Amino acid sequence: MKTLVVLACVLMSVYAAEKYNSKYDNFDVDTLISNERLLKSYINCFLDKGRCTAEGTDFKKALPEAIETTCGKCTEKQKLNIRKVIKAIQQKYPAQWEELVKKNDPSGKHRANFDKFIQGS
Repeated sequence: MKTLVVLACVLMSVYAAEKYNSKYDNFDVDTLISNERLLKSYINCFLDKGRCTAEGTDFKKALPEAIETTCGKCTEKQKLNIRKVIKAIQQKYPAQWEELVKKNDPSGKHRANFDKFIQGS
């Protein structure tokens, strides 16, 4: 029985380590996407064209891997938030979205799967 409990704890810790930190799960995405100045600021951060907030820096670091793994390490809340933000960028700033894609997936290898993920909800 002890072995089973230890194994369960190890598996849970491995699973938790494979997810991104949940500290931004409650990030106010609705304020971000409704504020053009703020959204542009984040886009410029992601494109290395402007300063980044602490959150922007963290998001920027995770973006290439999130695209490559189709958000494989994202929590469910993070997946929802990413879909909202990306859809807003695609609708309001399509040219900048294309720049982001080229920067983070230059070969276009992950584009189709990531697009399916974004449209998934």
